[in-house]
Amino acid sequence: MRYSGIGGQAVMEGVMMKNQEKYAVAVRKPDNEIIVEVSEYEGIIKNKKIRNMPILRGVFSFIESLVLGMKTLTFSASFYEEEDEKKKEPETEEEIKKAKRQEDVMMGGTVAVSIVLAVAIFMILPYYISTFFQRFTSSYLLVALLEGVLRLAIFIGYVAVISLMPDIRRVYMYHGAEHKCINCIEHGMDLTVENVKKSSKQHKRCGTSFLLIVMVISIFFFMFIHVDSRILRLVLRLVLIPVIAGVSYEFIRIAGRSDNKLVNLLSKPGLWLQNLTTKEPDKAMIEVGIASVEAVFDWKAYVEEIRQER
Repeated sequence: MRYSGIGGQAVMEGVMMKNQEKYAVAVRKPDNEIIVEVSEYEGIIKNKKIRNMPILRGVFSFIESLVLGMKTLTFSASFYEEEDEKKKEPETEEEIKKAKRQEDVMMGGTVAVSIVLAVAIFMILPYYISTFFQRFTSSYLLVALLEGVLRLAIFIGYVAVISLMPDIRRVYMYHGAEHKCINCIEHGMDLTVENVKKSSKQHKRCGTSFLLIVMVISIFFFMFIHVDSRILRLVLRLVLIPVIAGVSYEFIRIAGRSDNKLVNLLSKPGLWLQNLTTKEPDKAMIEVGIASVEAVFDWKAYVEEIRQER
């Protein structure tokens, strides 16, 4: 496998692919037409030296993926709104600017609320549940380990439950199409529907794997950082979230560029969890994924380079 540098996500009835600052969203409209929007997203930090610093780049990447993900989801969902629910298109330049500002504020608020809810459910809730067991044991390590197990259980349970929803299942099918398209070209195959079908729907650089690694690494952080104050322990958990995200990103970054046996072994749990968050796509979904890749990436030149190296 050869690292391509492209990544993406599933959206409503579509796929977003990103290559450096350039990204494309391909959506299958209700009339069956595939529409592709290409744009650029430079990120929250413009200084390349700062944004490429180890650990910090993981924090920036996580926040940027949330912002861009929300933006592309909103774009894809716009094609499936009921006509009587759609707002009138702004007609003047001032109205367009005002609508854009409102959209940015709403998007920022949504991202902020999403982060707060995720922290509350996957970080704070397991901590408070684990404190109940402190009356049965004096071992801080055991309680911290139990907290980590609870965090994993809540996360995996959440993923499993939402995968049962029909709409989410379709998103997971497009998630599978995204992975299969990337795997297809990274293994040196032409980007065709037939080749994509044969490719794996699991990928080591997946966000699902990243989140699982965050959960696992948090166990080690909290097991070996001990303070007596409950409030201070909670504060430390919140403060260390960016650090844990940054360390997790570094592992995902290495995994996506390496075929080392140890790295592959450590990546296995994330790949197994992807069986819940990726489903086999149909032909129409694969076509959408291919359209998204082709809008931002010259896969023919890339595949030719791989063949010349062999």
